[in-house]
Amino acid sequence: MATVTIKHVTKAFGDNVVLKEFNETFQEGEFITLLGPSGCGKTTMLRIIAGFEKPTTGELYIDNQLVSGGKTFIPPEKRSVGMVFQSYAVWPHMNVFDNVAYPLTIKKVPKAEIKKSVEHVLEIVHLSQYAERFPNQLSGGQQQRVALARALVAAPKLLLLDEPLSNLDAKLRESMRFEIKEIQRQLGITVVYVTHDQTEAMAMSDRIFLINRGVVQQCGSPEEIYNQPANQFVADFLGKVDFFKGESANGRIVFPKMGGQSFAYDGPRTGKVEVAVRPENLYFTEDGVLEGTLEAQYYLGDVDDCRVRVGETLVRVIANGHEYKNLKNGQTVRLGVRDFMVFEDDGSLEQMLQIQT
Repeated sequence: MATVTIKHVTKAFGDNVVLKEFNETFQEGEFITLLGPSGCGKTTMLRIIAGFEKPTTGELYIDNQLVSGGKTFIPPEKRSVGMVFQSYAVWPHMNVFDNVAYPLTIKKVPKAEIKKSVEHVLEIVHLSQYAERFPNQLSGGQQQRVALARALVAAPKLLLLDEPLSNLDAKLRESMRFEIKEIQRQLGITVVYVTHDQTEAMAMSDRIFLINRGVVQQCGSPEEIYNQPANQFVADFLGKVDFFKGESANGRIVFPKMGGQSFAYDGPRTGKVEVAVRPENLYFTEDGVLEGTLEAQYYLGDVDDCRVRVGETLVRVIANGHEYKNLKNGQTVRLGVRDFMVFEDDGSLEQMLQIQT
């Protein structure tokens, strides 16, 4: 296991600054996810940790050893780091055993030790029975596990994964999430994982670092970031959410575009606000605080994904799948609100979304 200490790291390519003042410590045995939209700087940070890029300013330590910073630079092969890329990058002319053994072979490790290490790691990734097969005889998920085994076979202190599941289909991606997390638990290894997929980040991480335009917007556990987002961008990026403009005064928030309907609010913000509501926090009830017309339902089996017109505003409601039998398009419904988040209406969300696109 390893700690990673990042001190004031900035990275620029010419005039383009892609990382600004990244300052954090990843603890031993943590599963860290760098999350954010394309081009936000997350892969650049991973490449700096791996040693494929040098920081423009700042320092990077693995355990207590300075590996990048000032005049010091330790190359990737001497950092005791394993890396899995988005493409599987397995050798097509080698069988599974030889692919996994490759890092030990080039280090001239004795054959008996190689055999023992490879057999052990193939057992961990559930590929023992495929040791003699070639990559073209494997599924995408099996090839990705070969790449994972190759990264693990040299017993690295730190495992780096750069969007390793993005080439897999949805079902396989879901099962691989749990496999990678289980392997990490089993080995107790420190993992830094890069993805733009919020579901992956939520399912696997101990801590998430949500990055936008090279700046960490928030870091914390999945629960913290989901339920207590630091700003509108975080609320919007992680999970489903709708934003409604309102006026907060005298213990209530009034929504002009919802026909002047309102609900109680005992928080500190007054004046113009942005109210963020996740669709699973709205529910159908006879004594709801909002009234509208059900316009559409999308039955998804486990949930009923609904659209309700409240004044001029279309509101998304994710209800229990059984509700589908009880609701009809065009009927008047009332909505209760379990939870919501209130932000100052300062235009920051619009600016961030424009920048993102």
